[in-house]
Amino acid sequence: MIKSELIVKIAELYPHLYQRDVETIVNQLLDEIGDAMGRGDRVELRGFGTFSVKQREARIGRNPRTGESVAVAKKHAPFFKTGKDLRDRMNRDGGR
Repeated sequence: MIKSELIVKIAELYPHLYQRDVETIVNQLLDEIGDAMGRGDRVELRGFGTFSVKQREARIGRNPRTGESVAVAKKHAPFFKTGKDLRDRMNRDGGR
């Protein structure tokens, strides 16, 4: 599912909301999660999962084409850990 499909689905479930309002809400929610992670904060949505930022240390990598060693700087990467309810829902009846 892509974001536009999510917006349409929510608008169908809540017909009293305009689709443009649902789009604003979804965009604001995703922006807030992104902003929190940008500050290094952890975002926990109970039953769904936790978004956090992990730091990857600097290392020596290898260029796959040339085999040459390359210095890779340290960086921050987004990380998502599923919540128990979501994991259980995905694994119920073989995942479908």
